[in-house]
Amino acid sequence: MRKPFFAALLAMPLAISNAYATDDGGPSVIVTGYGTLAYTGTDTDAAEYGRPNQWSGVKKTFRNGVDSNFGIQGTILVNDWLSFTAQGLARKIATDDWSARLYWGFAKAKINKEWSVRIGRIGLPVYMISDFRNLGYANTFIRPPAEVYSQVVFDNVDGADVIYQTAFGDTSVTAQLAAGNTEEKVAAAKGSPTGAALGGNASIEGKSMWALNVVVENGPLTLRVGRAEASVKIDDSSRVNALLTGLRAAGTGYGFSQLNRLADDLAADGNKPKGSFTSLGLGLDWNNFVVQSEFAKRKTRTYIASTTSWYVLGGYRIGKFLPYAVHGSLRRDSVVANTVPTSCPAGYPAACTPTMQALRAGVTALTTTATQGEQSTTSLGVRWDFHKSAALKVQVDRVKPHNGQGLFLNPTPAFTGPVTVFAAGVDFVF
Repeated sequence: MRKPFFAALLAMPLAISNAYATDDGGPSVIVTGYGTLAYTGTDTDAAEYGRPNQWSGVKKTFRNGVDSNFGIQGTILVNDWLSFTAQGLARKIATDDWSARLYWGFAKAKINKEWSVRIGRIGLPVYMISDFRNLGYANTFIRPPAEVYSQVVFDNVDGADVIYQTAFGDTSVTAQLAAGNTEEKVAAAKGSPTGAALGGNASIEGKSMWALNVVVENGPLTLRVGRAEASVKIDDSSRVNALLTGLRAAGTGYGFSQLNRLADDLAADGNKPKGSFTSLGLGLDWNNFVVQSEFAKRKTRTYIASTTSWYVLGGYRIGKFLPYAVHGSLRRDSVVANTVPTSCPAGYPAACTPTMQALRAGVTALTTTATQGEQSTTSLGVRWDFHKSAALKVQVDRVKPHNGQGLFLNPTPAFTGPVTVFAAGVDFVF
């Protein structure tokens, strides 16, 4: 796969439309699909390993729910400037069962050679491989590094985007500006960082969202920069709502005004300044060398931590085999300071100190586990392109949580890691 896949993906509708222009028939329908059949397991029963926002993961018993999926896409080419595309994706995510959802569903109008507009449900362009993160065949690794790809839970946005494509000599430029709203169900997993903190099922909304994605390609080199902003609102979070209500009641009732301010600082109600996600990407496929890297910063003004994450992949192609290594890191930059006092001054009611202790513990749990754990991962793997439209991958990860459970699910009280993860699977397209 020497040609940068991002350019090929966006160029495909253009190429098809050009082909259609010479056809005197009616609208054409194109159906394509992709999938991964993989089995994943670990060397421990003390915690479960899963992809971001999955309800459950795997332990020592190998299962296919973590890395397997199946997608199908249909495009109706009405004429040389108008098309309709829908893509469905089946996988395990925010429930413990397989489920299918409409991943894409948009109308595309090609204004001229350089400009096009899409309206509907489109992929949210926040990562280097946003449009094909679930298309395993297009990627070297068996799964995108969770250290970076857990930072934004949204896969798509309901709205519109404008795409501009041009070339300067050997250099091509693709710019995409998307805007709209989005919502994602959050997996209240058994002891997951998100589920444990939220205390039940919740939905996260990205309101008034916009995202800019610019990709520059020159021969084997790809450079990418992206920026997204949105107001974040989390609904139906019973534990968070109870904690914020308790903080405000205690702040007013006991005269601790900092508790009211703390509740305001923690709240994710969609009324604050927008959170942001800024990322840089680099790809190189030169001779037999393959390099890919992303660096990202997430900034919010809620209980969701601000973070820095990155990964670097390097590989060397030997015939149909591509051995590779990946290292990724995720660190919290800042969390809301816990200003709940450890005890109440003399003369306060007897219930005051136990109330403060319970509230302080709740804030600590929320700000140290909610939606984010720190970790690093070193991976070794090999890809074998044994067929023109299928590849076998084997990957081993060594995952080290830091300051807690990392991104693992359902940990035992004594769990600290590290954990070795094994996975093997076949990616295919048709």
